[in-house]
Amino acid sequence: MKRLAATVMALIALLMAYTTAHASAESRLDAVIKGLLGTPYKYGGTTTKGFDCSGFTAYVFAKFGVELPHNSAAMAKKGVKVAKTDLRKGDLVFFNTSGKGISHVGIYIGDDKFAHASTSKGVIITEMSDKYYAKRYVTARRILSDSAYEKIAVAQPAQPAEQAQTEVVEVVDDAPDAEDADLAEDADLAENAELAETADAEAAEEAAEQ
Repeated sequence: MKRLAATVMALIALLMAYTTAHASAESRLDAVIKGLLGTPYKYGGTTTKGFDCSGFTAYVFAKFGVELPHNSAAMAKKGVKVAKTDLRKGDLVFFNTSGKGISHVGIYIGDDKFAHASTSKGVIITEMSDKYYAKRYVTARRILSDSAYEKIAVAQPAQPAEQAQTEVVEVVDDAPDAEDADLAEDADLAENAELAETADAEAAEEAAEQ
């Protein structure tokens, strides 16, 4: 009887250890984003002193050796288009908050949520179903290759943060298609007119959110 009790206790201990390990496990992407939550908003910001939306997105991907332009509309030309129903962690999601084309970008983190830099709240996590953003959703792009996705977006055992900040990963080749023609035109207009991240566009966004 004592032997049975000891066996049961050992199994319970193993189960608890397994559950705890998996509950605490997070992906490298999760770890980087988690460390930036609460960073204040700064127009044109690209550092931890303050980010705008594309500055935040570019900063996160730079941690993995992926270079992205500091412009949401220009980012919409990178990688390959992906359907909203097929989103996976690490995909970029784009919104038209200016009424003149893509003007906001965030990083999809799974569970129907995305991380982004808000003008009033800084770096936060928002539901994709949020009324304001759901109405203004435009498209999504996949930047990470399947192998890169496995390395940085899938939960891994705990490891030093430095590792997540130095590894260079493989990205998906840019693949514009016919469906992206209008998107590309909007991107050029937004980039040339600096509509991607103007104060007026983001002021309108925050006014609508409140």
